[in-house]
Amino acid sequence: MAASWHGRVGAGLVASAALAVAGAAQPPQGPVSPAPSARKLSAEVVAQGLEHPWAVAFLPGGRFLVSERPGRLRLVDAVGRVGAPLAGVPRVASGGQGGLLDVVTDRDFAHNRRIHFCYAEPSEDGRSNGTALASAQLSEGWDGLEQLKLLFRQQPKVASQLHFGCRIVQAPDGMLFLTLGERFHRRDDAQRLDNHLGKVVRIAPHGGAAPGNPFAGRPGALPEIWSFGHRNPQGAAWGPDGRLWIHEHGPQGGDEINLPQPGRNYGWPVVTYGEEYGGGRIGEGTRKAGMEPPLHWWVPSIAPSGMAFLTSERYGPDWRGSLFVGALKLQRLHRLEVREGRVVRDEYLLDGLGARIRDVRQGPDGWLYLLTDSPDGRLLRLKPERGDNAPHPSS
Repeated sequence: MAASWHGRVGAGLVASAALAVAGAAQPPQGPVSPAPSARKLSAEVVAQGLEHPWAVAFLPGGRFLVSERPGRLRLVDAVGRVGAPLAGVPRVASGGQGGLLDVVTDRDFAHNRRIHFCYAEPSEDGRSNGTALASAQLSEGWDGLEQLKLLFRQQPKVASQLHFGCRIVQAPDGMLFLTLGERFHRRDDAQRLDNHLGKVVRIAPHGGAAPGNPFAGRPGALPEIWSFGHRNPQGAAWGPDGRLWIHEHGPQGGDEINLPQPGRNYGWPVVTYGEEYGGGRIGEGTRKAGMEPPLHWWVPSIAPSGMAFLTSERYGPDWRGSLFVGALKLQRLHRLEVREGRVVRDEYLLDGLGARIRDVRQGPDGWLYLLTDSPDGRLLRLKPERGDNAPHPSS
């Protein structure tokens, strides 16, 4: 029988703002207080013994593909058995926050068996690194990668083990969005267009800048850039509104949710709701003309990682459309209720889990899945507990 941990919605001090999703920004609506809920979830262990797992993708037959930060991809079968590392994974710069990070299946995976993954790519001399995006085909035996192709590499490479970003979203047209951190010590580069630090880029599925990118042909600007002024985005999802949603780590406070629009500036480090580590103001305050305010922010930080919209009614119709965000620092799951372009509720779940949540995904079966970040990380499936008010369709 699967082990389980029980979580209740908790309370906390979180300052946030909900702004209009489209068009001109509206004045902040004020703090959104956490809303206690009687809803309980059970976290069933699907697999364990994973070393700092970072991302999970779903394969046919109830199987999973999990990335481990030290540089391994592992197949997990439908009963939770963890396979040997897949062959053919490129060398990664593993250390600090770097390593093998996000992985997603191609939209046409059923026909091409292709996956896309991003990782910290070392320089030839090993002294610097940068986020890279690659694609490959899973072998027929599901035990290795074939036809490996590098689609994008972040420039410049930096001597740092911090802020790689590295979440991938494939849009319905096949184009690949990739989030890129500003590498911590190079935060001012997030405001420049001659580098890839602190950016969201949009890449064609076979490599190179996607057609229609906002800075294509502009002198001094890199054509892959979609938006800029980001810090360290470690969550990304395609929204039910047909747009890209991301969240990013603030410094000390000021974690944000943003909706990156083409050519827009999201402010870091000129504007932020956070402050320097140890205290002290950063930049010019919280708002500035020409810079996009966040849709939602957290003070103090929750350290967000992983992001998924719920499109099923597995947890009841009232949760359908909710945005779920994992929290590393606070070790719990956030459910954000979005209504008419505003975040109207921020609930805390799984307070008793006692683990850093690294990834959040909805599976093909409609259930939510989590990865916990530890040397003995787990893949978890969330289900409503019996006795709450949610329906319990068969699994």
